[in-house]
This record gives sequence, structure tokens and C-alpha cells, in this order.
Amino acid sequence: MRIVSFGFQTWGRKTLQALIDSEHEVVLAVTHPASESSYKAIFDESVEELARAHGIPVHLTERADAETIDLVKRAEPDVIVVNSWYTWMPPELYKLPPHGTLNLHDSLLPKFTGFSPVLWALISGAEEFGLTVHRMDEQLDTGDILVQHRLPIPADATGPELVRAGMELIPGAVHEALRALVDGTAEWTPQNKAERTYFHKRSERDSRIDWSWDAVDLERFVRALAAPYPAAFSYYRGERIEVLGARISEARYGGTAGRVIVQEGGGTVVCGPDPRRGHNHGLVLTRVRTADGVEHDGAEFFARGGYLTDSPE
Repeated sequence: MRIVSFGFQTWGRKTLQALIDSEHEVVLAVTHPASESSYKAIFDESVEELARAHGIPVHLTERADAETIDLVKRAEPDVIVVNSWYTWMPPELYKLPPHGTLNLHDSLLPKFTGFSPVLWALISGAEEFGLTVHRMDEQLDTGDILVQHRLPIPADATGPELVRAGMELIPGAVHEALRALVDGTAEWTPQNKAERTYFHKRSERDSRIDWSWDAVDLERFVRALAAPYPAAFSYYRGERIEVLGARISEARYGGTAGRVIVQEGGGTVVCGPDPRRGHNHGLVLTRVRTADGVEHDGAEFFARGGYLTDSPE
């Protein structure tokens, strides 16, 4: 089977490696130019380098333009396989091969379509996540499902840990999907669009802590945004601080959301949807980082008490 691979960063590289290991013929690797991503340390391994090391022709492009479409046509693939491709792919391209285009999406579709699905799954309190191989169609992550592998979300997992675990599902899912196409045993399951959830691309604002959330949700939020992701942040005495470590309090705390009380070995923040009744656990901040890059112990840093706020005051 002749395959064209579209992909970028570590996700795309792992997919390309799986295609190479499958012993099918990868006739072209399409990838974006090198990125200046802040996540480069663990998520920006080069697809281009891997392809060239195996003698696979490479096309670098930001988008699936006319040149890209022409190159794919001339490669005459039986299937296109996509993972971590960040720009729109026209029907003229994804419908081109006899087997169409397979997209790998790191969620259990139809849940968590869109962007950063692993982080959103953890933030939302989902009990499991996974990887779906589906056939690309005119909408984002909505095509018929061919393969789906799932993993539980451990109680203490961080966002990066889940991302890495999800990446390990790629080889098995790719090999299963290709085998089904070759053997003629592929069974396509339409997605139930009524069950679809879509999550938008994350921005800086999405890392800001909302103290009206329950402490359970906030503790999970901090874990989801562990390094190298932009950390959860708030403002304390006019200064932006990033929360690196937190836990749920043993006692319950009342008052005004955002109030910091030095209790339980850290800065315990009053939070939750109804703080004035004192029914909510607090969030104990054990480790924070200030704008100068210096990390601080929570108990020492919040010794003066005060308030955490949504903006500098």
C-alpha cells in the first residue's frame, strides 16, 4: 500500500514511524516548517528529519496549497494518513486516494473534537481518553470511525503525562487501521453528532484561574497545565503568579472567593460556587512562581494573606 503522511511535531513523527514500521511504502511526507513552539522541549520532534533518514521525499508547507495537491496526486497514494496537521485540507485532497484520508485524533470521538482534547478532557473531569482513527470529511473530526483505543485517566495524572500516554497508542492504532484496509475488513462507524462536544483552541486567558470553581476542579486544572504548558495563573497584590503545585484542603473554608488564608501548609484559597456558606474545600497552593521566574513555597509566599484576583488591582 502506498501512503502519504501529513503530520507535524511529535504526534506526526510517531505516526510516520508507525507507517515506516508497518512495511507499507511511504511515498511522501508532508509537514510544516520547524516551529518556535514553547513546547519544543518534548513536543517538537522533527518529522522532516525522520523522513529524510529513511529516504522518504519531504514537502514543507504551511498549508495544503495547489503545489501540495499536485505532489500528492503524482505520488498516487492508496491512502493519506494525518496526525497533527494544523491547517485546512480541501476535499480535492482528502478524497483523492482510493481509501480516502485517515485522521488520528487524540480523543474518544465524538467527544472532545477540536483542539487540545487531552487537556480539556482532564480539565473537564473525564474518566477516560484515547485515540480515534477516523475518515476525514468536510467537518472537523466528524468522519466515520475505523479504530478507537482508550485509556483511563489516573487520579493524579498531569496534562503532559496523559499526552505522552496517548502518543503510545499511535503505533497500535495505525497498524490496526492499515491492516483493516488491506484485508478488506474495515468497519466504519458513523459518529453520533448529537453526542459531539467541541473545544476551542486554548489561549492565554484559558490558563487564568476562576476562583468560583470548586477546589476539585481547580486542583485538576493545575495538574492539566503542568510544564511545558502555560501554567495556571492568578494575581496576588498586583503581581501575576503561576500556580505550580496545589492540593485540596482537608477543612472547608468560607468567606469571599479568592481570599488567601495561611493554613494547612500553604496558602489556602477560599473558592467554589457558594463560598459564603463555608461548604467548600479550599485550594492549598503549595508552590508558585512569580513573574521573575523564581519559585516560592506557598506557605512562605502567602504569609501576609490577602486576595487572589482575576486581574492586577
